[in-house]
Amino acid sequence: MSEPSAPAVPARPTTRSHHGDDVVDPYEWLRAKEDEQVLAHLAAENAYTQERTAHLEPLQERIYQEIKGRTLETDLSVPSRRGSWWYYSRTVEGSQYGIHCRAPLADADDWTPPVLSPDVAIPGEQVLLDGNVEAAGHEFFSLGTFDVSTDGTRLLYGVDTQGDERYTLRIRDLASGGDLGDVIPETSAGAMFSPDGRFVVYTTVDDAWRPDTVWLHEVGTDAATDAKLFHEPDERYWVGAGFTRSDRYLVIAAESSITSEEFLVDATDLRSPLQPVWPRREGVDYSLTHAVVDGEDVLYILHNDGALDFELVRVAASDPEGPHEVVLAHVPGRRLEDVSAFRDWGVVSYRREGLSRVGLLDYGSGALTELAFDEPLYTVGASGNPEWAPPVLRLGYGSFVTPGTVYDYVVETGELLLRRRQPVLGGYDPEEYAQERLWATAEDGTRIPISLVWKRAFDAGDGPRPVHLYGYGSYEHSIDPGFSVARLSMLDRGVVFAIAHVRGGGEMGRQWYEDGKLLHKRNTFTDFVACARHLVAEGRTTPDLLVAEGGSAGGLLMGAVANLAPELFAGILADVPFVDALTTILDPSLPLTVVEWDEWGDPLHDPSVYEYMKSYTPYENVREGVAYPRILAVTSLNDTRVLYVEPAKWVARLREVGADALLKCEMVAGHGGVSGRYNAWKQRAFELAWLLDVLGLAD
Repeated sequence: MSEPSAPAVPARPTTRSHHGDDVVDPYEWLRAKEDEQVLAHLAAENAYTQERTAHLEPLQERIYQEIKGRTLETDLSVPSRRGSWWYYSRTVEGSQYGIHCRAPLADADDWTPPVLSPDVAIPGEQVLLDGNVEAAGHEFFSLGTFDVSTDGTRLLYGVDTQGDERYTLRIRDLASGGDLGDVIPETSAGAMFSPDGRFVVYTTVDDAWRPDTVWLHEVGTDAATDAKLFHEPDERYWVGAGFTRSDRYLVIAAESSITSEEFLVDATDLRSPLQPVWPRREGVDYSLTHAVVDGEDVLYILHNDGALDFELVRVAASDPEGPHEVVLAHVPGRRLEDVSAFRDWGVVSYRREGLSRVGLLDYGSGALTELAFDEPLYTVGASGNPEWAPPVLRLGYGSFVTPGTVYDYVVETGELLLRRRQPVLGGYDPEEYAQERLWATAEDGTRIPISLVWKRAFDAGDGPRPVHLYGYGSYEHSIDPGFSVARLSMLDRGVVFAIAHVRGGGEMGRQWYEDGKLLHKRNTFTDFVACARHLVAEGRTTPDLLVAEGGSAGGLLMGAVANLAPELFAGILADVPFVDALTTILDPSLPLTVVEWDEWGDPLHDPSVYEYMKSYTPYENVREGVAYPRILAVTSLNDTRVLYVEPAKWVARLREVGADALLKCEMVAGHGGVSGRYNAWKQRAFELAWLLDVLGLAD
């Protein structure tokens, strides 16, 4: 049987002209999302991909069943205490979405979460929201807001049924189970009740999908009368809002990727004037939390003014620009990332030696006590701590080999209480797997960390192994060692999984980020190539046994390394890839473009940035006369962050030079892909089956 033919993509040239440079683009017409010919082309691409991967359907099904078989489908989360209730979620076998529940406290002094069983009735359980009920009749469902009022009587929730990250807010009366008349469409995620429950604070976006306005809605009134609390006109900034854990203030923040400005609003009078904290200064990034120390309202502020990896200071809340006390001085290589205040102590999240850390802050002495863990690679963070005065700190923990774990840390005694470890069915034994960190050397001599995990059964000196190398490298976002049930399907077939912690991410501190952005962006790409070459040089793999994966900005990385070193990889999986970066960043009318200029530069007004971006953007640098690895690009029609047109154009251009490139476009999904856990498992099974096929392991 002959191979199916790829869809023909007609060339309809348009010319882009900037800084005296004319670029003819034959595929820009694919941007017309509503055009019937564009939709027909995407359908044809999906049909072609389906034909080309039809032989993998049995393997896809096996992997899907492996993921499903390792997952406890009917399960409950660890309850988190808030007010007079324990809050938790359920999953039920056969159901796509979680069910959000609560049960009353048996004792007001009890901070030990009840051990719940799916088979045992929970006294007083109340279902607050069943995602499966709310999703009925919709192909896509995402919950962007879930907040219960302080008195526990009402639920605020926001739903997106398109994948475009615009949510409709509703308020549910938890006594009757019915919704109030309040309906607020077109909001961002993360709305919240005021502490007294009278108001809802939410944000909306502009035409470029930038959150730009904070609103105040009085419960029971028409949303058309909502008050505008704050509007940010500068298109480089986005806005957000949230109440301090103390319920003393509403904090409104305007932020770019390098600059921030925050304002306080008295939570008892939300229509009162905003109180500026520190005025906006280009390049100064800060965040704050409120505490009460010796009876005084204070702010703990993390900032980078003269402190590259940030320092922590304390100021009077009544005079934020007045005298400040340095609590944690700047230490190069210790990147302070977040501070969170509780009544009696604070929590600082930071990075050191390429790993996440959590420390307890003593308000009196300023001492920071780091919580210790005994694995060489791990990820840890504070989460699920809504209360102001708890005796314990809830932590999330995991590693490549340790499934997701919930701990409660008893602050008074230092005891670490295991509350739950994610069950992995089918006899999973962490001792059968190993994890390690290696260091590659970049072009400029910088040492680049690589984290690896593999199954020990494949240690037996049988030569180079298949390697699945993952990378991201943008926005100071760190890719940390974490557990994945789906990944076991690769490891158990002898594949080594590796993360290249390239510059542009945040793994090694702020300078690591600075050295992989703007006019240093090429470091991100060459670092990844250096990691691949190191794995080959060390004899751990060979190019025909090496596949690469990255998504979003990591998809830009995938496109760039495909052009830089196509000979190093057998296959590349690019998920929602930002591969037509220059075209996007040149157009300020496109979603989120202007806010991205601090990350990539402004090619619209700066010829040097234009020239630099043009030198690396994947779509414009596809090479002729080279053998590209096999490429699979996965995208979503309703993605508002990286538009589907970017991978669609890229795949068309790759085929022009003879590359074996496939495009899979989810027609009802967003940036995060399909919704629903079973749908997500099937999608991941499809991707892993393709990777295994490239590696010659499609048994």
